[in-house]
Amino acid sequence: MSQRSFTLKQTWQRPIILIQGLVLPLLLLGLWQYNSSLGASHAYAFVPLQNIYFAFIKLLETGELWLNTWGSLKKAGIGFILGSMSGLILGTLLAYSKVLNALVSPLFNSIRQVPLLGLTPLIALWFGNGEEAKIFIIALASFFPLVINTFQGLSHNDAKYDEIARIYQFSFWRKFKKIRLPQALPHILTGLNLAVPFTWITTTASELLFNAGAGLGNLMMKAEINAEMDILLVCAITVTLCGAFMTAGIHLISKRLLQWRT
Repeated sequence: MSQRSFTLKQTWQRPIILIQGLVLPLLLLGLWQYNSSLGASHAYAFVPLQNIYFAFIKLLETGELWLNTWGSLKKAGIGFILGSMSGLILGTLLAYSKVLNALVSPLFNSIRQVPLLGLTPLIALWFGNGEEAKIFIIALASFFPLVINTFQGLSHNDAKYDEIARIYQFSFWRKFKKIRLPQALPHILTGLNLAVPFTWITTTASELLFNAGAGLGNLMMKAEINAEMDILLVCAITVTLCGAFMTAGIHLISKRLLQWRT
């Protein structure tokens, strides 16, 4: 195959892949709109798409969507950073210390089996029902994936690289920087990708449970009470978009950091 033919094939493949990816969402939207036209009861459960659009415009004009989206983004961002950094540190310590691993791992593995929202009453006793409680729950959601993936990444030893480090008499920090961390980086970045959906699930759930302050979860709760399903769906779509943009950002960072592997 010539270079020109290969380039043309690549050029055509991209729009085809994009179209294929749109088929299922468009089909689901069509089914949704069809169900909304079957009667009042269906229109309540399957809100017409135009109503969702009008609700979106209204929330933008009143500023409610901006205010509550920023409230959720702020909590999600702080919780994600705190949880990820804490998980990265603990995962590193567990990988390098057999004593600490033996002491902490049984408790860690036990606690991570408990659903985070099951700890809500206890967290409410510790932090009250304000922003601190929400951020703590979000941080825990990011914490566990980072601990596990960091530990797995740093625990993997490639014998040939260890031999190179021994021959060149690398110090601990140089070996960590030049060998262990690059080897562990794909695992760590996978942990960050796994943490994103958990971050947004717990952000919305914590706002629903601790119904105080600005946040998309709070707006969803008010919409449910007032039977405003269009507003509830606007909030759900906004949460989805926030999570998608966050995932895309981490994907771009991953590509940049892992360029050396290609």
